[in-house]
Amino acid sequence: MTEPLWTLDDAAAAMGGRVVADASAPRDLSGISIDTRTLKVGDLFFAIRGEARDGHDFVHDALARGAGAAVVAEERVGDLTDAGPVIAVPSRGEDGVLAAMQGLAVAARARTGARVLAVTGSVGKTGTKEALRHVLAAQGATHASVASYNNHWGVPLTLSRMPASSAFGVFEVGMNHAGEIAPLTRLVRPEIAIVTTVEPVHIEHFRSLSGIADAKGEIFSGLEPGGVAIINRDNPNFERLKAHALASRAGRIVSFGEHREADVRAERIVMRPDLSIVDVRAMGQAVTYQLGTPGRHTALNSLAVVAAVQALGADLALAALSLAQLRPPAGRGARTMLRIGDGEALLVDESYNANPASIRAALSTLAGVETAGRRIAVLGDMMELGTDAPALHRDLAAAIEEHGIDLVLTAGPLMQELFEALPASRRAAARPSSAELVDPLLDLLRSGDAVVVKGSNSTRMGRIVEALKARYGGADQDLAVGRSG
Repeated sequence: MTEPLWTLDDAAAAMGGRVVADASAPRDLSGISIDTRTLKVGDLFFAIRGEARDGHDFVHDALARGAGAAVVAEERVGDLTDAGPVIAVPSRGEDGVLAAMQGLAVAARARTGARVLAVTGSVGKTGTKEALRHVLAAQGATHASVASYNNHWGVPLTLSRMPASSAFGVFEVGMNHAGEIAPLTRLVRPEIAIVTTVEPVHIEHFRSLSGIADAKGEIFSGLEPGGVAIINRDNPNFERLKAHALASRAGRIVSFGEHREADVRAERIVMRPDLSIVDVRAMGQAVTYQLGTPGRHTALNSLAVVAAVQALGADLALAALSLAQLRPPAGRGARTMLRIGDGEALLVDESYNANPASIRAALSTLAGVETAGRRIAVLGDMMELGTDAPALHRDLAAAIEEHGIDLVLTAGPLMQELFEALPASRRAAARPSSAELVDPLLDLLRSGDAVVVKGSNSTRMGRIVEALKARYGGADQDLAVGRSG
């Protein structure tokens, strides 16, 4: 018999709440949910207040769909007891239900014997988290963040969902402002904390890149005593991040990159159209492995994975073999072969978010694709770049030129800056929104082309990806040796 994730009474005790239910109510809870659209039978539903909606309005629906119980604010119990079993929690600040989930997260962390890792960084944190999830899953039961659940509700939600029997826990931690990572890392209490890199992402909320480095460095403040801080040695903010690690309870700092002083150093990265081969010297130990997704950025991020595996004392040889079987998360490099007439075109879906560094990386990947046709970049606005946003968009013109991108289509007023900075021969179409860019792209795409789609989430570039798949069908490309990133 499968052990429940929580019992009703244990969950209530962890949250400081009281159970309001009759004796016939189920006492075992199999999962945690904050969304009735994805809720499963037996889940504990948290009625969190969001920016647009109050979860209390969905409690009746959640229990009707089979939720084991719902967590509600004490002052709302009178309206909801007819719906089914609830756990009433006291109001604590702005949202007592969210605070209750944080309490459950604390209990989840306290009860587990799992080896816990946390990942942050301006670029590559989700890909690195997914690579760690995959590699560690081959060595023990591994629990990790879903998608990019890395904020004030995503981290406690992920912790609350962690089975007590987990061998490893991998958590992604993100931020938009200073001070947001510190409380999250104190919840996670990692024994290994990774910063992939520091780039001008969310720069409008900071005075300088150094401020972003300081915000990322907060992740080390939650390290367990004697924990390991893993830092990108190639990044100009390495010393600043190192200072944060030294001020924490870290017992060791491990650096990774191509820098000659990196503890986990890439001695050679061989780039091929559909894979990379990486030769690494990891704390004096030679390791060679393959990555199925091309791109120097993914190869460099994989060094952080190697560093973490070695810091855990896990099987490094098995991890190297596992890296060859990775597949990209949706919107982060997934490849689809589109059927166009009697031929095919390659779609590289990078539609999940964008910043200057990640767009340059995507362009580099596109440049390495072997194709009989044209290389086409479809780019949406990059957000939260502050007053430098127009210039940062225009500056991408040099990368377009450097990587030999044949045609560029842009969506949004900021990408219009890039479009106008390009030579006429590379301009395909510029539109105010991604929706208006669909038809021009469908009209010009032909067999043999390779196209990458990328933009910030708010530009909804994913709808272009879906439109291409709907028109041309196709199948995800099954790369022989997998990928990393």
